[in-house]
Amino acid sequence: MKTCKSALLAVLGGTMAATIAPARVAAQAAYGSYVGVGGSIGNNGNGSGVVAVRYHLINLPVSIRAQGFIGDGVAVVPTISYDYDLNFQTDAYLGAGVSFADGDTPVGDRTSFALQPGIDHAIPDSNVVVFGNAIIAFEGDRDDGTTFSLQGGVGLQF
Repeated sequence: MKTCKSALLAVLGGTMAATIAPARVAAQAAYGSYVGVGGSIGNNGNGSGVVAVRYHLINLPVSIRAQGFIGDGVAVVPTISYDYDLNFQTDAYLGAGVSFADGDTPVGDRTSFALQPGIDHAIPDSNVVVFGNAIIAFEGDRDDGTTFSLQGGVGLQF
C-alpha cells in the first residue's frame, strides 16, 4: 500500500509539474508587414509623398516591398529585400528591384534598376512602425543619371 501511495504521488507530482511548467516559446520579432505614408526628397531636387508597403515572409529573412511616389510625377519601386534583425523591434535591410518612374520624381523620370537600403523600427506595445530608407536608381534620370532619394514615414502593421 505504501508503494502504491508513493507511485500515485509520483505520477500526480509529475503531472502537476508538466501542467505548471511553462511551454517552450519560440521568439518572433514584434514587427512584420505594414502599410505606411511619409515623404521623400531626391538629389535631383524633386520631393513627393510616399506610400510604403512591406509584406514580411514568415520564417524567412525576406520581405516583398513597394514604394509609391506621388508628386509632380508618379513612380513605383517594387523590391525584394533581405532583412537583418538588429534587435527585437528593429531591422535593417537591403532590397533590389526596379524603379518605374514617369515625370519628375525623387527616383528620376525613367525605368531603372534600384537598390533600397533601409531600417524599420516597431514602437513597443503598439502597431506603429517608423521606417526610413534610401533608393538608388541607377540611370534613373534622363538628365542627371543615377538618382538618390531619402524616404521616411510611419506605418501600421497588419
